[in-house]
Amino acid sequence: MLTTSSPYDQAHGLRQIRPSGPVRVITITGGKGGVGKTNISINLGVTMASQGKNVLLLDADLGLANVDVLLGLHPKKNLSHVIRGECDLEDIIVTAQGGLKIVPGASGIQAMADLTAAQRGGLVNAFSELNTNLDVMLIDTAAGISESVLSFARAAQEVVIVVCDEPASMTDAYAMIKTLSCEYGVHRFRIVANMVAGVREGQELYKKLSVVTNRFLDVALDFMGAVPYDEYLRKAIQKQKPLVEAYPRSKASMAFKNLAQKADKWPVSTEARGHVEFFWERLIGDQCAQGVPL
Repeated sequence: MLTTSSPYDQAHGLRQIRPSGPVRVITITGGKGGVGKTNISINLGVTMASQGKNVLLLDADLGLANVDVLLGLHPKKNLSHVIRGECDLEDIIVTAQGGLKIVPGASGIQAMADLTAAQRGGLVNAFSELNTNLDVMLIDTAAGISESVLSFARAAQEVVIVVCDEPASMTDAYAMIKTLSCEYGVHRFRIVANMVAGVREGQELYKKLSVVTNRFLDVALDFMGAVPYDEYLRKAIQKQKPLVEAYPRSKASMAFKNLAQKADKWPVSTEARGHVEFFWERLIGDQCAQGVPL
């Protein structure tokens, strides 16, 4: 069941029984709704799973979750049951197409969108108690820069910002980067340009954003890649299947493969950063195994 105990208390009994190494944790966000965060999360996750990775996708749009709907899943329980203490996190995980594991969120429950700081911290800590062997965890956040979105972003090792060719998308992406960097000390961001005409247009969006951040913020942006507009995406959504499985040779599917290959080359963190983050105990356990003093 969900607890709000400190990372140190939870780590005490887990260091000896946790065989898994650090998990690569990637938050996919963007600020503005409608930029395609969920479809990118799903298709990136399925692609990584097809490449032999053990991947878990957390639907962190806590009040309006829809990953299960897009994949045609019908989970009996979701995060709201974990928050209420009715079951453990392990009990709600379902497996989607391609072996991608899903932690379903809740939809239409206002209380889930208004979690307290203790509940959000307890939810993050709960993932360290999973016995599931994982290589990668993806977090699909809600739109906006609510406390829940910011909590999940700063609890990850990597933050992917999704942008598209709309003024509001660029403005909201900048606001997200500014808030995370100035208030929470997150200084590295990966940028994905979605629904663009091609890589060149995606690079132009990245340059526009980086010009502003370089001028006003102390952050490092990295162009992760571009996902082109693809008419097959709507057809895949209607089939309730990931695009990369329904239409594996489509333009966007090939782009997702490139994104997965880039993410696989990112270094995996082997140290905790001093605040609440996913799989904190595994990082601490890895340090202990290497003889690093706490």
